[in-house]
Formats: sequence, C-alpha cells, structure tokens
Amino acid sequence: MSKKNQSNRLTRQHKSSNGVVGIFGSEAKLHDMTVRQLSHIVLQILENKFIKLEFRYRDSIKKEEINEALKKIDSELGQTIFVSNANIIPDGGIIEVRDDYGCWRVVLVTEAKHQGKDIENIRKGKLVGKNNDQDLMAAGNAIERSHKNISEIANLMLGENHFPYVLFLEGSNFLTETINISRPDGRIVVLEYNSGMLNRLDRLTAANYGMPINTNLCRNKFVSHQDKMIMLQAASIYTQGNGERWDRNSMLKIMEEIATTSLQVLGSDLFIQLSQVN
Repeated sequence: MSKKNQSNRLTRQHKSSNGVVGIFGSEAKLHDMTVRQLSHIVLQILENKFIKLEFRYRDSIKKEEINEALKKIDSELGQTIFVSNANIIPDGGIIEVRDDYGCWRVVLVTEAKHQGKDIENIRKGKLVGKNNDQDLMAAGNAIERSHKNISEIANLMLGENHFPYVLFLEGSNFLTETINISRPDGRIVVLEYNSGMLNRLDRLTAANYGMPINTNLCRNKFVSHQDKMIMLQAASIYTQGNGERWDRNSMLKIMEEIATTSLQVLGSDLFIQLSQVN
C-alpha cells in the first residue's frame, strides 16, 4: 500500500471512529507513523472540528508559487528562478484552509528530523569513528537543510500574521539535558547536552530568533526598533531533549494546536464560514 493510500485510509478510519484513539489497534501502531501520516490525521481532525471550513493537503509547493506570493507584496520581489519546476517538499506536507475570498491560506507545515544515533549505538555496544574505537560520533550538518524549507515558507507567508511551521527534532544531536547511557558491558557513557561535538540546536534556533523551544510561536511577533516595526516569522521548534523518539500522540496535539492557532489568527478572513457554525 502506498503512503498516500495508507494516509487516506487512516483519515477515513479516524472519521468513522470519531477520534484518534479509534485508529490504533493491534494492526496499526501510532509510534510507527510518519509525520506525513500524522498530518493527514490532523487534516481530518480539523475537518471534523470546523465543519463549515474547507481544508486541503499538499505534498509540496512550487518555487514559482512562492515567487508569485512575493510579487503581490512588492514588484521587485520574486523575480529570480532558474529551475522552472523547482519546489519544496516538507516532511509532513502543507495543510491549508480556504478563506471567505476563495484564497487558500497555510495553517500547518510540519517537518520531523532525526540526527544523532549515539544513544542507539551505545546501547548496542557499537563503537564508531574511523577506527571503530569511539563511543560518540561528531554531529553532521544535514539538519541545516531545514533552514531552506523554513525560509521558503516564510517567503510564501510574508504577507501573513502567522507562521505555522513546526519542526520536531529527535536524536542525540538535540539534547537539552545531560544523559547517561549504559553499554551492554555495563560501562556508562555520558552525553553532555552542551558539547559542541554533539549539539546542533544552536544551528537551528536562528529560525526562531533564539526564542524558547518547545513553544507555540505560530503568531508572528512584532518588535519595534528605533522608528521601525519589524515582523518576526519564527519556526516552532520542538525537541524531546533526552534524545529519545517523539511520542506520536504528543506530536498530534502540538500539530493540532499550531493549526488551531493559525485559524484564530485568520479569524476575520474566515468570519462568514465560521459564523455559519451552530
């Protein structure tokens, strides 16, 4: 079964069972679900909760569309593109709502990244490094690719007052506390959360202006400096802190909260439809 068909099946099952709990039985495990599948469930939750609103899900957004959104703000923006079919594909896709004017507005963009297998390797007794004689592997830079998608969605939403981009992080490169991991032989390996060799959180907090992590930052922040007012589009960055995998129920709750915040910010442009709800 394709991922898309499986996601569609899960959303239909969610509707018939009147909730997330009904989806997961002996044949389907929540912890095995991808963030894309979770997004489809959030879509169904929103459709059930806001029955007068129309939602849609998209896997990707073309660079061409992003440029068009920029041009609407200022004619000098959105002029450059070299690959006509270039697009961005967030892990969890994009959920949108149609407003009273027939325009689609983004309410949720989700990504989930795992970087750092030190915990798994230590528990298995596996040594790493060039000579296979190290407990820890120096962190890589793959996670920094997330900045591209964040920047592109920020460009798409430059005219909005919300930024519903949520990034879930897990793995030993995103620790917020020092942890002790036991090897099979009983030796304890200490993973320091503030180790420059391991931690990559500081390379991502540029996307939320150094504001707190594990916080819903969907509503854009406006700050004044001298005689200027500046709008900040901050990604909502969530990490387990101890390197373990995310609980999918917790992810669902956060994703739904971010999407609901988006609808609250868009409230005036959804007034006609929301006013029809009994």
